[in-house]
Amino acid sequence: MTPHPVDPEELGPDHVDLSISARVLADKLPAGFVVGAATSSYQVEGAVHADGRGPSVWDTWLRDRSVTVDRSTADDAVDHYRRMPQDVALMGELGLDAYRFSVAWPRIFPDGGSRPNRRGLDFYHRLLDELEQRGVAPMLTAFHWDTPQYLEDDGGWMSRDTALRFADYAAVLGREYGERVRWWCTINEPATVAGNGYGSELHAPARNAGVGALRAVHHLLLGHGLSVQALRAEGVRGAIGMSNVHSPAEPANPDSVLDRAAADVIETATNRLFADPVLLGTYPTAVHAAARVAGLKIRDGDLETISQPLDFYGLNYYMPTLVAAGSGDDGPLPASLVLPSGGDADGGRSPLHVVEWPDVRRTAYGWPVVPDHLGVMLARMRDRYPGLPPVYITEGGASFDESPGPDPETGVVQVHDTRRAEYLGDHLTAALDAVGPGGDAEGVDLRGYFVWTLMDNWEWAAGYRQTFGLVHVDRATMARTPKASYHWLRKVLQHRRREEAPAKSTAGGAATA
Repeated sequence: MTPHPVDPEELGPDHVDLSISARVLADKLPAGFVVGAATSSYQVEGAVHADGRGPSVWDTWLRDRSVTVDRSTADDAVDHYRRMPQDVALMGELGLDAYRFSVAWPRIFPDGGSRPNRRGLDFYHRLLDELEQRGVAPMLTAFHWDTPQYLEDDGGWMSRDTALRFADYAAVLGREYGERVRWWCTINEPATVAGNGYGSELHAPARNAGVGALRAVHHLLLGHGLSVQALRAEGVRGAIGMSNVHSPAEPANPDSVLDRAAADVIETATNRLFADPVLLGTYPTAVHAAARVAGLKIRDGDLETISQPLDFYGLNYYMPTLVAAGSGDDGPLPASLVLPSGGDADGGRSPLHVVEWPDVRRTAYGWPVVPDHLGVMLARMRDRYPGLPPVYITEGGASFDESPGPDPETGVVQVHDTRRAEYLGDHLTAALDAVGPGGDAEGVDLRGYFVWTLMDNWEWAAGYRQTFGLVHVDRATMARTPKASYHWLRKVLQHRRREEAPAKSTAGGAATA
């Protein structure tokens, strides 16, 4: 990507050149384009025993401290449950258009009873109040991985009943918040829930069912479709969609028939397996044979339910995947590929393997930084799904090794994370260029980008080791410190043409979403 000149006054407090200036990026933002930040309840709220909340599968799994790299739990997370007004104030000062958050299912139905927990419902009303006061539009995600433990005891997402219970829960959310939410996101990343939690032991509930996790795949997607129906039956005002992670797969050697076939397997298993039923009303052909092995029964009408028309599609993008045939010598498959390959997280034999992406920067997670492939993914979505609804990038971001330190002149604590600002600038630019006139993904109605994440949080099995936030959180004091990337993004939003800034109403249907 060609560097652009940067005015030092447009940067955060660290005054380091970026590949694209705040002003140049601001000029690229189309009228009505939404810039937001995203979090999830389990990663930020803490207060796992407060106000009647029941246990989730994660609370149970974390009884064994060895399952996280730093032996941490999310019992406190970053204390958002108690510090929520302060966190929303940071969103307002940043100038965000929108905030994507998830509701903790165990706060609303803590014990399997039919009556929702009023104290849990009230917390999210208070959150919506704060967002309204700050002019930040809410995107509510109904499920971001924190399945109530009592449902897991009855089979979890391996059971069809969980999909039905999820629809009941979504209906309660619709009745409670239906007039207040601008966008509704049913389920976040069913691919990760099924692959890491049911296909392997990398995430809770650690079922390690291999190909049998296809049952969880189907029930997650069915839960999505049923919840869309439930929300529409409640007459919610906001636009309704879902969110899934997409990683475009590429052959390590494009001239190799076997590598191309291996990449196609991964493309099918990680992308098409989840998007085809939702957007086309069918599973990829290869899935039907695997479903029989998995003991999955797809009932008449299921795919019609799953493929309910959507007002938007949420796409989470972090990186592409480079794939080669054979078991390889480069180590185990990454967690996200355990389910489709039938391998295991400890490097079991596989007909394919992932290759390191060459000659690119990497995040602290080791993920390759390849912004141009966000455009590749958008183009593939357009080509495969002719009726693709408007798209939001519902997650995008990176973790980097960084630590706060005092400014030598002022003594003010700062976090110099210009790599994150550059990452965000490059990915936003790549996406906007791709969908613009003459771009590779021209024709995709791209309406927004949500940064993962607002503040450093608890990152599942990585614990607190991976920091994705625009805001640093001190683990000892919970003090919040905006990073350089926060200040840079604030400059982007300040320089955006004000007459073209999106309306900050908290309600709106598909036409205004």
